[in-house]
Amino acid sequence: MNAIDQLISALLPYTEWAMLFLLLGGGLYLAISSGFKPYLYFKHAIDITRGKYDKEGATGEVSHWQALSSAIAATVGLGNISGVAIAIYLGGPGVIFWIWVTAVLGMVIKYYSCSLAVMFRAIDASGTAQGGPMYYMNAGLKQFGRPLAVFYSVFGMIGFLAIFQANQFTQTFMTVVSPNETLAGFGDFGWKLIIGLLLAGLTSLVIFGGIQKIAKVASRIVPTMVLIYFVAVLFVLLSNLGSILPSFKLIITEAFNFETAIQGGIWGVVILGARRAMFSNEAGLGSAPMYHGQSKTDEPIQEGLVAMLGPFIDTIVVCTITALVILLSGAYLEAETNGILMTLIAFKKTLFGFGDVILMIVVSAFALSTIFTYSYFGVKSLSYLTRSTKAGKYFNYFYIITIVIAAISSVDLVVNLMDLAYSLMLIPNMIAVLLLSPKVNAAARSYFQRFKANEL
Repeated sequence: MNAIDQLISALLPYTEWAMLFLLLGGGLYLAISSGFKPYLYFKHAIDITRGKYDKEGATGEVSHWQALSSAIAATVGLGNISGVAIAIYLGGPGVIFWIWVTAVLGMVIKYYSCSLAVMFRAIDASGTAQGGPMYYMNAGLKQFGRPLAVFYSVFGMIGFLAIFQANQFTQTFMTVVSPNETLAGFGDFGWKLIIGLLLAGLTSLVIFGGIQKIAKVASRIVPTMVLIYFVAVLFVLLSNLGSILPSFKLIITEAFNFETAIQGGIWGVVILGARRAMFSNEAGLGSAPMYHGQSKTDEPIQEGLVAMLGPFIDTIVVCTITALVILLSGAYLEAETNGILMTLIAFKKTLFGFGDVILMIVVSAFALSTIFTYSYFGVKSLSYLTRSTKAGKYFNYFYIITIVIAAISSVDLVVNLMDLAYSLMLIPNMIAVLLLSPKVNAAARSYFQRFKANEL
């Protein structure tokens, strides 16, 4: 395992600069190219999501709300809890500012990519709508679209594994419950293996039901888990009102720490913020277009606007409140290990000693919802490579096995593997989105004209 981790760590620097350029530079270009319209139509995006503009007979499999819920279920999760902790642990409080910057740009990236997912979606042999990066690469970019789509799909089968969620759920359980002390002793490895097997079994019951079952489960779990987490965090923040503004000040000042800049480390903080934001909301990664490409709509721009809400919810809101709890509790000064432990310390300190138990319940819901939804992305990737939806479903067996492996692996190995796979997925996807962005701009001009004329 150590040899694999060292190899992955050696490869990461070669991909992170390309990732940074395409994610931040590409996002800024798209924001300017769009005339900032996606941000200006935020309320309209909410109206679309709640079904105000739904039409009978529209192509697709799931509603706007179900598509957004499924996409958020795959992103609002442990990336927002332990992912934020990892970012602060490695880069200090200032990294949160760069997570915000990446998330704002991520909103417009999702607007473009999910508009393209509907614009270029295909109907498979069973009559089901299929959308996602591989489809808009293939149909929109013609000659070199197919090689990009194949490259994306190959690394998608690695990036779309729920290994981080399984790993962090297991670490949370081992920390809070301490089964070796309270239950029969199987040793750390034995308990981690048992947890992994239980997670794999529970996941099997959901993921073999397909997109509609996943969407149904996700649309029920997401609101509940977010509400519980918000209530807990709101209580912490209200109990520590005097510490909120100093925490924000700490984030801003550390983001532009000139001493760090002179030492040449500020770009490391920016890269870390971009990586953790991408891990949190997956903007530029191409996962959300796979769900949004199956929405019941014939208006690509509508789905792009709905998708834009994802990074706002899971990064601007959820990541920020997690960061505030960690900073005002002082947990970032105490944790000596990477991952969920820092957040557990923060909640335990600020919620009368039992906050870690509440967090474990939330983490369970977050982890399960993400594990349930992620499998669908890998199935889509393999289906594209084999050009067979039946063959694609075999990915689920591989997916189940990796859940068990992740439960017994180190967090460093899991995080490095995900960062590498994400970067190698983002590169072809952002190239395609940038090249195809003029088509979205043309569709947007028509759509917003009709919207202003009340013709939708």
